[in-house]
Order: sequence, then structure tokens, then C-alpha cells
Amino acid sequence: MKNANHKLKLITALIALSAAAPITHAEEANDVVEDYTLLNSIKQGKSLSSVRARYEMVDQDGFQSAAANAPKLDDAYAFTTRTLIGWQTAPFKNFSFGAQITDVHEFNDDFNDRRDNLPEHNNGTASSNAFKSQFPNIVDPGFTDINQLFVEWTGIKNTKLKLGRQIVNLDNVRFIGDIAFRQNTQVFDGISVVNKSIPNTEIFASQFSKVRQVNTKSRDGNISLLNAKYRWAPTESLAGYAYLVDVDNLSQNNGNPAAVGTAAQGGNGLGASDDLVKTATTDASSKTFGLRLDGVHIFNPTWKGLYTAEYAKQDDYRGGSPLIDAHYFKIGGGVGYDAWSLRIDHEKLSSNDGQYGFQTPLGTNHLFQGWSDHFLATPRQGIEDTFITLAGSIEKAKLHAEYHVLKSDEEFQSIGKLGDKYGTEFDASVMYPFTDAVWGKVEYAKFNESDVYGGLRNAARKGDKEIIWVTAQFSF
Repeated sequence: MKNANHKLKLITALIALSAAAPITHAEEANDVVEDYTLLNSIKQGKSLSSVRARYEMVDQDGFQSAAANAPKLDDAYAFTTRTLIGWQTAPFKNFSFGAQITDVHEFNDDFNDRRDNLPEHNNGTASSNAFKSQFPNIVDPGFTDINQLFVEWTGIKNTKLKLGRQIVNLDNVRFIGDIAFRQNTQVFDGISVVNKSIPNTEIFASQFSKVRQVNTKSRDGNISLLNAKYRWAPTESLAGYAYLVDVDNLSQNNGNPAAVGTAAQGGNGLGASDDLVKTATTDASSKTFGLRLDGVHIFNPTWKGLYTAEYAKQDDYRGGSPLIDAHYFKIGGGVGYDAWSLRIDHEKLSSNDGQYGFQTPLGTNHLFQGWSDHFLATPRQGIEDTFITLAGSIEKAKLHAEYHVLKSDEEFQSIGKLGDKYGTEFDASVMYPFTDAVWGKVEYAKFNESDVYGGLRNAARKGDKEIIWVTAQFSF
């Protein structure tokens, strides 16, 4: 990894800009905060605490463990709890402090949590890797750690600087998110700054040296993020972004190039001794530049229009594989009526001639290409996803449903033929807030395979998969 100190010049420049830029009356009013005594700043802070319990059941047809001579187990069950204990103080002399501890507990072993099976990662017990790898994945490993630990400084008008371990969510979390759905969240170590000096504009810039992913593994590297968003209406915006990611072996990569059939990018059909395989799967540093137009246009109190148009280009960065050359686009729209909305979208993560698929390794990928998590990493043949979304509420209950038609950008080798149809997926959920502090949620995902997806040498099926989640959370 190269030294990333020069990246801090960008953040310093933004801070200097914020001091000189004009400030509108509305923005100035929004940024006025009471300065507390030290004791009052602690008392008047906000809680970062909650307890979340979840039951998850996975039925995955065609699943076969990679372990030698392992039996085929289609079903996995997980009962886990996540406890977050934390507090953020109110401002004191322009400083605010936040700290949060996370603890995830596994109550059973009937699932593959994707974590090494050491006692410290499994609530004091040790199971063999061969045992857990027999099951489909449910990536909620037992884990205790500092989840957030940061200091915020607001000594410059309309500017907030944060230093330490922190959560980051940008835009619709397609590229950068905390993956809050899983019990272990994704967090970043470093410095970030948000500036709102320019009217109706928010600029986010950061330099991170480490990311801890939901499998609880920490990755060192250089992660430089820049996102600038202009709003001409409260619910309509245009954002431009640059995400430079130079991190070894993120979770979408497969460190074992011999496993071409199950590599996250679907394998590349070359022998394990070929250098290109190793480069394609382990040297995935990339730079991504894009624009996102997104909004909800209010016609009247009853009717509204929904629209999204986005494009991004991804290339290799700092020694990343030369195969990294792909693009992303999304276009869609719909209509909203009272509490209900209906829309149709088309999203494409392109393929570089079947050698590399556009990746979003730091995004909340559970929310995209269906909730079954078959496509957390993009197959090297790419993805085209056309989907319909219906959302609304009945009394307090919030309802959501999606239907996806999933195809590849480049044809893949199926059994006895070429194919381009991964399958279809139906997802649905209902969430009910019992009180302001307690809510419950039931979710369902069903993926149906079409063509049998496989690498050029080994079949790596995206087999039929059905998942049920039952979740309850109490915040305090």
C-alpha cells in the first residue's frame, strides 16, 4: 500500500473552502447549536444503544459444501442477537464524542457464519470449519468489538469533521454503506468531513485506512471517498462521486484462485497456475466515478413522481487488475399515491468480455439484486436486473415487495449450452412499530434458478433459494 497522506490535502482544502464560502441565513440557522457545560453535554447527548434479535432460515437447493467428502445440507438456521451499547455527547466547545460497543451472540451452530471458528469468534466455543461449511451462509458471526469511536468537530460554520471509527452511508448505499441489515455492521477507520457552505449543496470527503466488514474481518488499505450532492428541492438531487479503493482481498475476492467454479466472480475459466487468475481475484483495487440523478417530484399532496438515472465507470487503480474495466447504469421511475408507490427499474453491472464484472465491495449489497444474497459479488459475466417495486402502509404496518428478472451481461457456460438467465426472485416484508422504541419485522425471499450458472470448468450454481427472517429490535 502507498502512503495516503497526500489524500488529506483534499480534506484540508474543503475545510478552508468552508471558512471562506458564503453562508445562507437558513443554513446558518440550522447550524446554530447550544454550547453545553461538559456535564450537560454528556447528559444531553443521544443514545446509540439497541438490542436486536433475529431468526433466519435458509433453504438452498443445489448447495454443496466445498469441504472434502462433506455431506450436502440444504438448510441452515440461525438464532442471533446483536447488542449495541453507545452514547454520543452533545457539543462541548465545538467537540462531540461518540463511543459504541457491539456484541453479536450465536445461539446455535447450524449455519456457516463465514468466520474462522476460533473460540473468541464463536462466543467461547470452537466448531470445526468442516462442520460449519456444510451449511449455507448466514453471515452473522459471534463477535464483540468497538463498533464506533470518534470525535466530531464543528468549529467551522456548516462543516463537520469526524475522526475515528465511524459508520458511512452515501446516497442509496449502493456503493458505500454500513450494511445495517446484518448483525455486524461495516465500519471505517479514518477521517471524514461534511461541508454545507454552498447553498443547497453537501460535500462529503474522507480518507480511511481500514474497513471492518460484516464477516468481522478488518482490511487495511487506502479508501478515498468524495461525494458532492446538489438539491434543488428537498426530495430531488444530483450527486457526483469518486470512490478510490485500494484494499487487499476485500470479501468479494477469492484468495484461492484454484476454486474457479466458486470464485466470487464466477471463476475465469483459466488454470490455477495462470497469473491472470490470481490477478483477477486478488488484485481488485479500483476507482469508480459516477453521477446520480434521483428524486421524488411532488405534484400535489396526493400524487408524486419517482425517478432515478445513474451512471458510473470502474477501472483499475494502484496496481489493480487490468481486467477491471466495466460500467454501471440504472434507470427507472414510477408513481406514488398517498402512502403507496409503484416503480420499475433496470440496473446493469457490466462485464468486461466475461473476464470481470463491475463490483461494489463496500456497498450494502443485500438491498440489490434480491435479498437472497446470491449476488453480493457480481459474477464475471455481469448482471442485468429488471425489477418492479411496490411499497406502502396499512395503518402502522409498512409493506414492501419486489420482483426481479436477473440476467447476465455476457453469456455464461451452462450445462451443455450457453445461457444468460440467472433466474427470478420475489421478496416481501412487513414491518410493524409497536412503540417508538420497539419494532418487529418479517421478511421473505425466494430465488428461482433458470439456466444453470457455472464457470467454464466447474459448475457454480445459483440454485433455488428460500429465506425467512423474523426480527425484533428495542432501542433505548
